[in-house]
Amino acid sequence: MQKMHCSVCAPAGKLVKTMMRYREIYAKTISKWGEAAQYDQAIEECAELIVTLQHFARGKVDKDAVVNELADVFLMVGQLTYMFGEDRLSAAVEQKIAKLHLLLEEDPA
Repeated sequence: MQKMHCSVCAPAGKLVKTMMRYREIYAKTISKWGEAAQYDQAIEECAELIVTLQHFARGKVDKDAVVNELADVFLMVGQLTYMFGEDRLSAAVEQKIAKLHLLLEEDPA
């Protein structure tokens, strides 16, 4: 599939590079607990973020609680990116951003 480039896509690559500053710790984590355990951990962290977002929407927790859970998910996404490949993720994000950009430009008629 051809890689799409646009001005709004450029930050996607930068975000992946920022996330991947922690490659060494991702490698150690995966080495210690294994990929399968990290898949399960990613699911758990995403579920915790979902619950926290629901609580935030109801006024039960503050933004700091959401940011804390978001940080956990960020780190797990970093590990998953390490496992599945930075280039693959960057390309997929660029495609998704380009598609979203086109959707936002479409005439709602």
